[in-house]
Amino acid sequence: MICDGDACIIAGSEAKMKDYVSRMNLKGSPAIKRTRFGEIKKGLGLGAAYCFDEESYGRFYPSAQKAGIKAGPEDFSGETPTGLHFVRVGKMSVSGN
Repeated sequence: MICDGDACIIAGSEAKMKDYVSRMNLKGSPAIKRTRFGEIKKGLGLGAAYCFDEESYGRFYPSAQKAGIKAGPEDFSGETPTGLHFVRVGKMSVSGN
């Protein structure tokens, strides 16, 4: 997980996270942190937003359903202008980012 100010980005692997970081114009080297479902659930309860890639959303979604978190199935097959597809969960959720 890294946070960009608007939302925390959750990637399915450290390699993917490093790829996402390299595509972003970030100052310095952001700290990459492993994040567990309980931490995400707590953050959502505090009003945080998270953006998941396909792999991480696949891990998050079943636990979210069991916990009663508002999240639905997501279709990652569509192309985006950047070639990246994230699902935003939390404050002002919008899918397909």
